[in-house]
Amino acid sequence: MSDAGRKDWSTKAKEELTPDSTKSTQQKVKETVTDTGDRLARGTQPDDQKSAGQEAFDKTQRAHDNHNGGASESLLDKAKNAVGLGDH
Repeated sequence: MSDAGRKDWSTKAKEELTPDSTKSTQQKVKETVTDTGDRLARGTQPDDQKSAGQEAFDKTQRAHDNHNGGASESLLDKAKNAVGLGDH
């Protein structure tokens, strides 16, 4: 379960497990936009105001972002990568 206004962890897991090669361009762009919105919400709400599950998930996602440079990518870069026009 997720906090209000946040992407549910099961939705996120399903998106991660589905190979990009099977997703349409529209699906990739939608995921990029909703991921960015979720990152913004994650960053603006203090951990002590989150449910235990949401807090744990956010900490894991922050570590992943920091390790993969995801937190520093611009929205435009994320969109370009989603449709195969980026550097990745």
